[in-house]
Amino acid sequence: MGDRITPSEKSSELERAKLLKAALDRGTPALSRPDSAAAEAGVVPSSYEVQKAYLEQLVERTPEAISILDVEFRITRINGEFTRMFGYGPEETANRRIDSLIVPPDRTAETRWVSDLLKQGQNIRLETKRQRKDGTQLDVFLSASPIVINENHVGTYVLYRDISEQKRAESLNSALYRIAEKASSGEDLEQFYVSIHAILGELTSARNLYIALYDASTQLISFPYFVDETDTCPVPKKPGRGLTEYVLRSGEPLLCTPEVFRTLIERGEVELIGAPSVDWLGVPLKAAGKTFGALVVQSYSEHIRYGEKDRDILMFVSQQLASAIEHKRHEEALRHSEARYRSLVQSAVYGIYRSKLDGTFLDVNPALITMLGYSTAEEVLALKPKRDVFLEPGEQARLAQEFRRGTRLDNLEVRWKRKDGNLITVRLNGRIVNSPEGTEEALEVIAEDVTERRVLEDQFRQVQKMEAVGRLAGGVAHDFNNLLMVISGYTEVLLEQTRKSEPLHAKMVAIQQAADRASGLTRQLLAFSRKQYLELKVVDVNGIVQDMKRLLSPLIGENIELVTQLSSQLGRTRADAGQIEQVIMNLVVNAKDALPEGGTITIETSNVNLGDDVRRQFSYILPGPYILLSISDTGQGMSKETQAHIFEPFFTTKEKGKGTGLGLSTVYGIIKQSGGYVFVESEAGRGTRFRIYLPRVEEAAEAAGVTHAARSVAGGSETVLLAEDEESVRELVRETLEAKGYKILACENAEAALQMAAAHAGTIDLLITDLVMPGMSGRELAKRLCALRPHTRVLYLSGYTEDVLAHPGMIEPGTVFLQKPFTLQILARRVREVLRGQRE
Repeated sequence: MGDRITPSEKSSELERAKLLKAALDRGTPALSRPDSAAAEAGVVPSSYEVQKAYLEQLVERTPEAISILDVEFRITRINGEFTRMFGYGPEETANRRIDSLIVPPDRTAETRWVSDLLKQGQNIRLETKRQRKDGTQLDVFLSASPIVINENHVGTYVLYRDISEQKRAESLNSALYRIAEKASSGEDLEQFYVSIHAILGELTSARNLYIALYDASTQLISFPYFVDETDTCPVPKKPGRGLTEYVLRSGEPLLCTPEVFRTLIERGEVELIGAPSVDWLGVPLKAAGKTFGALVVQSYSEHIRYGEKDRDILMFVSQQLASAIEHKRHEEALRHSEARYRSLVQSAVYGIYRSKLDGTFLDVNPALITMLGYSTAEEVLALKPKRDVFLEPGEQARLAQEFRRGTRLDNLEVRWKRKDGNLITVRLNGRIVNSPEGTEEALEVIAEDVTERRVLEDQFRQVQKMEAVGRLAGGVAHDFNNLLMVISGYTEVLLEQTRKSEPLHAKMVAIQQAADRASGLTRQLLAFSRKQYLELKVVDVNGIVQDMKRLLSPLIGENIELVTQLSSQLGRTRADAGQIEQVIMNLVVNAKDALPEGGTITIETSNVNLGDDVRRQFSYILPGPYILLSISDTGQGMSKETQAHIFEPFFTTKEKGKGTGLGLSTVYGIIKQSGGYVFVESEAGRGTRFRIYLPRVEEAAEAAGVTHAARSVAGGSETVLLAEDEESVRELVRETLEAKGYKILACENAEAALQMAAAHAGTIDLLITDLVMPGMSGRELAKRLCALRPHTRVLYLSGYTEDVLAHPGMIEPGTVFLQKPFTLQILARRVREVLRGQRE
């Protein structure tokens, strides 16, 4: 509908319309009837031509656009102002319906309504919008009257007055008022900028708008508000030579058309920054005569161009905006200052309170309320701290005594009781102050809950202890492996040279068996110290559990039920399948020993995601997706003291002769080396649950390696360079391989090996080197030798694999490794495989 309508009474205008219609019917415009008042006054045209010219000039020179319509609202006549206002000439409008030319599509209902009123003989006065030939719209005041002859509606004349400037002035005044209103509202600056954008969009095309502010202290231009269909919001930057900086420097508005931009470029005053626009219009934002920012709109379309009117509008708005921004910035600075002050108390992460010397709370902050487990300040203020807060009543008295000794209190730790009964360790710092009333002294205290920190410190000490024990165990196992290598190696040689019927054969077998048991112990120590060899592959833990179940059921006995609850959607993990089997075996055997009367052992698997909630309890855990392997029993359980030592090597609660104390330490080492975590939950008489978390991966499970049956190994005639710092091991390996026909060049370290290789004229087919040697490592030796002799293959030896691992548990691709102690048969087979380029 229109903006305003004013029906008028039938008057002289109707009489005038009838005359116009009569003139049209005759084909001759007439101003009046011959017997009109004009004739009575003696002013009668002398001829038809004078009368026609008079009417023509009246229609053409009126400042309003005029259209004369027939009964079907088809145009029969327009004047020049109509052509100027709407862009249509007489030939384009003849016999066209007025609503098909200048009525916007969204005003069709209004047109029908106006037509109905005119047909009823009513005059119309209406503020509305009409559409030009180029599609743009303008505000008009429309005055329409029907032409009625003998009570018949024979036509209509319509006058249009362009009121766009009036509307623009009204909109501008309204916009300035609303900007002032927004400036005094409680909106923050970001909301304020959005409101300004919406208001400005009502006055001009402001689809692309930004506000730039210059901070003299940092010498940076920031863009707190930036809306653009092409560019993204720039980060704060130093002033350059863009158009924004030009306005900031000059302090003057700039309407930058393509022509103006080329001129500025040629003069070297600006450069292109961001996407090129068709029109760019920027005006300065000033306060106290100084430019501190710019308000900018820009257009990327030829259909949207800016002119002087748009610049004037932006200048009007910028004055209000600059004042409002300064006002808002001062308000916001004050709010931030107040907020910072309040946050010292109300938003502090530490508990803060004021109290009397007897402990009675006078004021508390939210952190203290939460720390004590209450919901409101009133609940805490009603407490009697000596009875309800302090675990030991004497601690509150000691606190008051400490304050009386001096004006400050530093780092006093006390134990407090929460509402739920749980205990927390709190560190107190404070001072004595006079109360606001000045009548008595009061305490101002900061309370920090250090319970979690103390737990983490205990965990860290435990980890350090386990790491130290593991390092010691790994070092012992490494050295012991060299000794076992010699013992088991020469025992193997002697057994091959001794018939079973000889008396010494049985003794040698006993030596071999003892060496094998000792090797098993060192492997467990290496597992605990995370220095054992793991061949990691993507494995299906459910498949491992199902395979193990068939082996475990006979092992645990008939009076114990083995239950598995396996997730059908379980992910995969990267681990050594054999070592995971060892973990399951050790935990199930432990659970069996805890069920002398029988019971249930449950193995569960599931997918879990460890987040920050777990890190708050165990800070060393990396968050992410994991597989949970849980093994629980309904047995005797363990005390807290036992749980504190359960993963330490050689710690056992079993009676003498029934355990080595390495089962759970082996579990700990394997899981840690696989990148996982193991936790125990237990209470005496309530059973035990071990939770194992292994990192989840997305790859498919890999096929298990094929184990070849033992077979006699052939020798060869190749040349082998041997570098081993342990003389007894070096001699054993040399003798074994020479017996197989190989030519051996034996050295005690890497430097000697390189010298021998340089002096050797023939080929060197294989390098066998210990990884850890005094001076140069075996890996560096292999690198240098292979650079000189690219065809030489490499076989690494070591008591543990730490040096061959790029990361714990990750063997380098292509690395061939033999872990001590090994049998001579395995040594011979591995040498043959490496020389043939084969690998089990």
